[in-house]
Amino acid sequence: MKTLITGGAGFIGLHLAETLLEQGHEIQIIDDLSPGSIENIVNLKDHPPVSYALNTVMNRSLMPELVDRADMVFQLAAAVGVRLIVEQHVRTIETNITSTEFVLKLCARKKKPVLISSTLEVYGKLDRPKFNEEEDLVLGPASRARWCYAASKIIYEFPAKTYFKEERLPMIIVRLFNIIGLRQKGQYGMVVRRFIKQALLGAPITVYGDGSQRQSFTWEGDVVNAMISLIQHPKAYGEVFNIGHTKDISIYELAVMIKDMTQSSSEIVFVPYEEAYETGFKDMPRRLTDILKIQKLVGYRPTSDLPEILERIIAYYREKWDPWGGVKCSCKGNFAFS
Repeated sequence: MKTLITGGAGFIGLHLAETLLEQGHEIQIIDDLSPGSIENIVNLKDHPPVSYALNTVMNRSLMPELVDRADMVFQLAAAVGVRLIVEQHVRTIETNITSTEFVLKLCARKKKPVLISSTLEVYGKLDRPKFNEEEDLVLGPASRARWCYAASKIIYEFPAKTYFKEERLPMIIVRLFNIIGLRQKGQYGMVVRRFIKQALLGAPITVYGDGSQRQSFTWEGDVVNAMISLIQHPKAYGEVFNIGHTKDISIYELAVMIKDMTQSSSEIVFVPYEEAYETGFKDMPRRLTDILKIQKLVGYRPTSDLPEILERIIAYYREKWDPWGGVKCSCKGNFAFS
């Protein structure tokens, strides 16, 4: 099948493209490289079934052609990372709402199956042991920039569902819970990537807040396989699915685990949210997903727990050792991080 991936130069898009290629699919990618990486495109461009456009999803002459060629579409183009959301409100709104609505409209014309990537952030301040897809969505005050991201995702979930109901668009929404893995960029505050970098460099490991907030972390391969299974399953159309892990950890415990696994001399320090993000910023005490719905439909179950995932990521960065251009590390050798 011919597959279009918007945001295909990003972290999840790269791994999705690689997996689809292994399965024999032809891939089209469109990405404006914000926050995607040209390195990810370079890794794929030597495969004959891959074509790419370094362009915006809002290109109204190019996108209809790309959608027309595709048998299925993954809409992954989005503003990513808490820091970016807090600092760039207009970009968040334009990327998450306007571009997704345009992709939905194009897919609806030809009834092309489309999977829309949403986020755990839509649950907002909901206080539950686990979040399921039918829970209330509880946001904080509109004066706080952090809720811009959640609101933008919620807003485009509604038209997606409307296109399914009124125009029978084969549409799926996935709410992703903290996906981690190899080749993940850290410029927008990805906590695991940041902690590992700090530990390997012997720099202070900076825990925002008091570190008691609990989150779950899922291997990128599990998420990609789940997304592919869903878009190929007709009973998934019109539905919303959580994708995440069933085990969580406090952010302080995560820092300790990474410090121990890297044998780092780094000190763990606590940074107030006001210094890390903005005045009045608050994180949620716990974010853990209920995966019963996706498990029943496609048999999804996480294959890797956090220590195993961290071992892979740490080994990956150790292999990136650059004795000429790296930074001295207190653990082993020199490391350069991009």
